[in-house]
Amino acid sequence: MATGPVGAGVRRERVDAARAGQRIDNYLLARLKGVPRSRVYRLLRRGEVRVNGRRAAPSYRLRAGDELRIPPVRTGAAGPPPRPGERLLRRLEAAVLYEDREVLVVDKPAGVPVHGGSGLSHGVIDALRLLRPGEPLELVHRLDRDTSGCLVVARRRSALRHLHRALREGRVEKTYLALVRGRWEGAGEVAAPLRKRVLPSGERLVRVDPAGKEARTRFRPLRRYRSSAWEATLVEVTPLTGRTHQIRVHARHAGHPIAGDPRYGDPAFDRHLESLGLRRLFLHAARVAFLLPSGRRVEVEAPLEGRLVALLAALEEGT
Repeated sequence: MATGPVGAGVRRERVDAARAGQRIDNYLLARLKGVPRSRVYRLLRRGEVRVNGRRAAPSYRLRAGDELRIPPVRTGAAGPPPRPGERLLRRLEAAVLYEDREVLVVDKPAGVPVHGGSGLSHGVIDALRLLRPGEPLELVHRLDRDTSGCLVVARRRSALRHLHRALREGRVEKTYLALVRGRWEGAGEVAAPLRKRVLPSGERLVRVDPAGKEARTRFRPLRRYRSSAWEATLVEVTPLTGRTHQIRVHARHAGHPIAGDPRYGDPAFDRHLESLGLRRLFLHAARVAFLLPSGRRVEVEAPLEGRLVALLAALEEGT
């Protein structure tokens, strides 16, 4: 599809049916081997990459027949990226919760990004590709670096396209568990539009903004805890849309920030829970369910990790 090697001039590529549905950032990262991730995103932000003559956001999903204009980019003389540590590889190998010919579902550890970048050379998808060389593995969706739990990875391009369409149409069921500050009374939905801003450092900051994109999240309290200093509630969370940092921002907007959240949380509340052993964001993708292209239903659950279970036990003793 390319008109010439990277650095030899402007490329013009036409997207075929096999690539339809793939995010443009992932497409470029695969095509521009050796180009730093930050450089790829800068090309998109500046509009140097064009789709049918127009700018495209990193989240744009390619369509069959799209014409891409990719500027010349110097790859440098970088060698192969560092190999993920054996500990991470073994951890992910043991974290596969479900597998068939079309998809994998893994229990993503907290603190590990889904892909390399932001100063890290590798993430979950990079490690899985090393563990399964030759497989065309692609992320179906993403989880924040500090969120644990069910992460779906496609093993076939047809499954990726099918599940991306299902996500857009709200046909993928995702359920999270979160521990939040305060006493959350009654189940209900938070509907507040969100706007994302990318800082010069590359970090993303999201806030409620009437001019933002529609975002809806359903919260249901499961268990309340009370100590002499704080109240907390374990809630079941169902995102009805899929915006960046949606659950975390909506929880704070409702007056109940999530425990251990360094960006949207309550530092005093977090210090109290840190004294009880919490060292991470208490947000866990506990369940995912979807239909495969064959029509077969897949439903997978990921248990809370031991440290979170121990924290809840400590809170239980204090009630």
